[in-house]
Amino acid sequence: MRILIVEDEEKLAESLKKGLEKSGYAADYLTDGETAQRRIETSHRNYDLIILDLMLPKKDGFEICRAVRKRGIITPILVLTARDMTDDKILALDNGADDYLVKPFSFEELLARIRALLRRPPEALATELTAKDVVLKPAEREVCRGGQKIDLTLKEFELLHYLMRHPGEVLSREDIYVHLWDFEDNSFSNIIDVHVKNLRKKLNDHGNDKIVETIRGVGYRLK
Repeated sequence: MRILIVEDEEKLAESLKKGLEKSGYAADYLTDGETAQRRIETSHRNYDLIILDLMLPKKDGFEICRAVRKRGIITPILVLTARDMTDDKILALDNGADDYLVKPFSFEELLARIRALLRRPPEALATELTAKDVVLKPAEREVCRGGQKIDLTLKEFELLHYLMRHPGEVLSREDIYVHLWDFEDNSFSNIIDVHVKNLRKKLNDHGNDKIVETIRGVGYRLK
């Protein structure tokens, strides 16, 4: 799961990024409204959710919500702001925000709201994904194969989750990298292959029971 943070207080943005990454998400942050709107309009398919401040330089969060919704972009937007007036909440929600959280806030509550938004339609995540005898439960971050629980690292879990959300699709290494790692990570060369290898080992994924297929020169596909 990849999240875009739009927050002009850079220390807070960095703190959010680190906290989200520790919780298994990939995260990027931007600090002004104009740059954020351009990123959302050109790269919204790379993000599962946007955390958006309202008071931003160059363009405020209300304008961003209104503009991206007019373009038909449906990526969930969680407003995170110090503005606690009811009128502000109503205006943000009416302009396209999906949720509204006031600063100061509990990081655990933020995570809970993120999980709730990611379960909503039309891009809602199923409560349970299956591939042959592999079962993945996003909310519980639990994976089982043949009824046996599998312990995965956060990145291994997100890699499997991404593959299981796109069954039968060939996902290039670049697609996977962009979705699961932030733009500043420079270890693209073999990081995907290493994680796939480790995931296969833990899933005992080989022979006729194999579910993760290598597409030579391209990437991977969930059978």
